[in-house]
Amino acid sequence: QLHLVESGGGLVQPGGSLTLSCVVTELTLRKYAMGWFRQAPGKEREGISCISSSGVIMNYADSIKGRFTISRDNANNTVWLQMTGLKPEDTAVYSCAADYYSGDYCTLTEQRRYDYWGQGTQVTVSS
Repeated sequence: QLHLVESGGGLVQPGGSLTLSCVVTELTLRKYAMGWFRQAPGKEREGISCISSSGVIMNYADSIKGRFTISRDNANNTVWLQMTGLKPEDTAVYSCAADYYSGDYCTLTEQRRYDYWGQGTQVTVSS
């Protein structure tokens, strides 16, 4: 069974940067599109970035476009989310998820496509 473990969250000042990691514990990451989602208190979970299985396709939510960058290394079973220019409204629990699909496609909105989810890592942006 695929397991996803996020790390890299923490407390950061506005304007700061963090890089989140998602390590996948099975050697089949190349068969999955991967997504990053976040959920702030009292709000619905939202998709913020995704990357296709080969890394060719990357999508970003408007709220983070230009500030966050998604990347992956299939050989090392890891997906990253580099976050810069952090704002207080970025405060949330960030989770990665895996969609068993090896084509050039990934989705931010069809959350039901994602078969596996990590537990999440807290990101707090505050002065």
